[in-house]
Amino acid sequence: MTATESRTNVAATVKEAMQTRRSIRKFVQEPMDQADLREIIRLSTLAPSANNVQTWRVAVIQNPELQTKLQAASYNQAQVTSAPAVLVVYSDMEDALNTIEDTLPASMSEDDRKARAAGFRGRFAEQDVAQRGAWGLSQANIAFGYLMLAARSLGYDTVPMLGFEPDKVRELLNLPEHVQFVGLLPVGKRAEDGFPHHRHSVDRVTKFY
Repeated sequence: MTATESRTNVAATVKEAMQTRRSIRKFVQEPMDQADLREIIRLSTLAPSANNVQTWRVAVIQNPELQTKLQAASYNQAQVTSAPAVLVVYSDMEDALNTIEDTLPASMSEDDRKARAAGFRGRFAEQDVAQRGAWGLSQANIAFGYLMLAARSLGYDTVPMLGFEPDKVRELLNLPEHVQFVGLLPVGKRAEDGFPHHRHSVDRVTKFY
């Protein structure tokens, strides 16, 4: 599939989104449709998480000046400024703990809500911030995968990035010290085809018992 074909043929199924996803580093120079951007994020929030805790948070960067600074904090990788938007995905376990009531079903009784919230907070009471953060990050990683597939399902492309300086990104976005980053995700319409998939076979990565 060429870049032109990709821009005109929107992936319609999960299977198609998975098979046509590529890591793209050059994007068409046009703004993101804001309704599509919000829908991509909305779809990612459907990701599962233990106890429905939903630790993921997303900072959406569409300011060219800020993207330039973010690129400098990302070892000058060009996709940060090539993309019309960059999603900075991070986990905030402390916020999740403080607002756990927001994730409990409205159908629960007040007593049950209090008991569930207290029980959840109690599970992490003896852990330090870093330990809690690591658990929260494991949950947010699931949403990161959902983001990439949601973007592809709407005809957009992404490239997951772990190459950046966390402290500098925290400072740029004025984020709390305790947050843990899942990654950066430039998103837009592809202006290149990307590399073809080269993956291990099912038999190489699987043991059947």
